[in-house]
Amino acid sequence: MKRQRITAPTGMHDILPDMQPYYKKVYKALEDIADFYDFQKIDTPIVEQLELFEKGTGSSTDVVQKQMYSFKTKGGDTLALRPEFTPGICRSYIEHGMFNLPQPVKVWFYGPLFRYERPQAGRYRQFNQCGFEIIGDENPVIDAQVIQIFYNLLKELKFKNLMIEINSIGDNQCRPYYKKSLANYFKYREAQLCSDCRRRLKENPLRILDCKEEKCQRIKSQAPQMIDYLCEGCKSHFKKVLEFLDELELPYHLNPFLVRGLDYYTKTVFEIFEDSKGTEGVNLNSALVGGGRYDALIKVLFGKDTPACGGAAGVERIVESLKEKIKGFSVSNPKFFLAQLGTMAKRKSLRLIEELRVEKIKIAETLGRDSLKTQLRTAGRIGVDYALILGQREALEDTIIIRNMATGKQDTVKLNKAVAEIKKRIK
Repeated sequence: MKRQRITAPTGMHDILPDMQPYYKKVYKALEDIADFYDFQKIDTPIVEQLELFEKGTGSSTDVVQKQMYSFKTKGGDTLALRPEFTPGICRSYIEHGMFNLPQPVKVWFYGPLFRYERPQAGRYRQFNQCGFEIIGDENPVIDAQVIQIFYNLLKELKFKNLMIEINSIGDNQCRPYYKKSLANYFKYREAQLCSDCRRRLKENPLRILDCKEEKCQRIKSQAPQMIDYLCEGCKSHFKKVLEFLDELELPYHLNPFLVRGLDYYTKTVFEIFEDSKGTEGVNLNSALVGGGRYDALIKVLFGKDTPACGGAAGVERIVESLKEKIKGFSVSNPKFFLAQLGTMAKRKSLRLIEELRVEKIKIAETLGRDSLKTQLRTAGRIGVDYALILGQREALEDTIIIRNMATGKQDTVKLNKAVAEIKKRIK
């Protein structure tokens, strides 16, 4: 019987060495932006209590109902692989008494998430997200700043023709009236909806607005709009957010049906897209960033009534786009290669490599090889400027040969002076 090879689970993917520079570039840009805006990094567990996401993300959401990996431990605990970051960060905020810190608390994050969904381009069952959260401030200027930060992050990564889709979905004062009007509208069109949206109609009609099925998209285009139902407080908040975006001269488009797929959002919701055509025709299935305000979430999780705003970016989706923009990275090759022969030379090579590491001098080597000819051929392929040759004779005499690979000229120096000589050649 033919043995079947073991592969990565469906929807999970390896990030191979040639892809690492793209991920590193995203992380570096994220780190620099976070540092400038004074965000502190937070890491939360990959595994959380299932109840956290049922309460926080929402039991009627697709994320919880269809996409979450949940399981029981041997001790009987019901846990879940995190499908998103925000509930875990809010749990941490409450658990560690961060409400006692100067407010707002500004944190950034990066790490893997897990959702069971159909794998497709740029979308995996294990994927990475990065983002920012500002907890403890209700001012609309915070909403605008969060959007600005993500916009700047994408600009740093050379994205062009960015467009911000934005909407307000109100709060618990005005949203119930809108949901009732929405339910009435869809009730008379229920037979035309997909099976998921017929379920959503009973549980939360807002979720229908988030459906990507073409027939549901057509029906929702004539649905009532939340903007017409906003209370004075939410209307004023949203107006100020847009005024701040105007002041920043950020390009935005009012999307009256943008709701995001999570239950905890209040007031401002937004997504950022790259329009590769440079027109107003934005591909609504390829958001690079999404987020909004979630003023009620911490209270839902048994914390104090605390306003908050934040968002997240899909790292894989950004990387897929970066691959199209940047065709490979120029790698900084080492200028030196260490070739050695024999056990004594290997021992002395290990010590020399450590001395060079302390001085932050990058060096290539193939310590496992014994043929000088093979090692020097490797040095030529790498394209180093100098080869350091430590043969059996040199090992006995505590010397080393420094060969200029371009001219063939070589000097023999004392091993304890090697680092100083190498430094001279760097200059």
